[in-house]
Amino acid sequence: MDIYNILVVLGIAASPIAELRAAIPVAIIQYDFPWHYALLLAVIGNLLPVPFILLFLDAITRFLSRVGFLKRFLEWLFERTRRRGRVIERYERIGLALFVAVPLPFTGAWTGALAAVLLGLRFKHAMLSIVIGVIIAGIVVTCATVLGWTVFRLE
Repeated sequence: MDIYNILVVLGIAASPIAELRAAIPVAIIQYDFPWHYALLLAVIGNLLPVPFILLFLDAITRFLSRVGFLKRFLEWLFERTRRRGRVIERYERIGLALFVAVPLPFTGAWTGALAAVLLGLRFKHAMLSIVIGVIIAGIVVTCATVLGWTVFRLE
């Protein structure tokens, strides 16, 4: 394990859409990390952008909405998130944790943080729910990868 491989795994985990669903298989299959090390790195990487999204999304959105095509993209993204966030609206913190825990596209930490801001959840409640959801998702993806049930074919 060298620093480059560690940074790649952290970067994949911190990226939207791929998140830890891709970082864990890459760490275990491609870089031959032990499962527990891959899980730890992926969880840390996946959580890195969350506080920034929770704290600064409103300000960044107002700034980016000044550009026409970005405004349309953000409106589409927010509407999609609101539609998928019905479970969060109904069950709030538990719903947010479950939403983030399901390791499917558009249900990870990024979308969960976005939904938490759009639904007005308090920072500490949203952060705790997202941490719990990311840990659950990480465990699920790690188990699936170790058992060979990954959808990512790296060989």
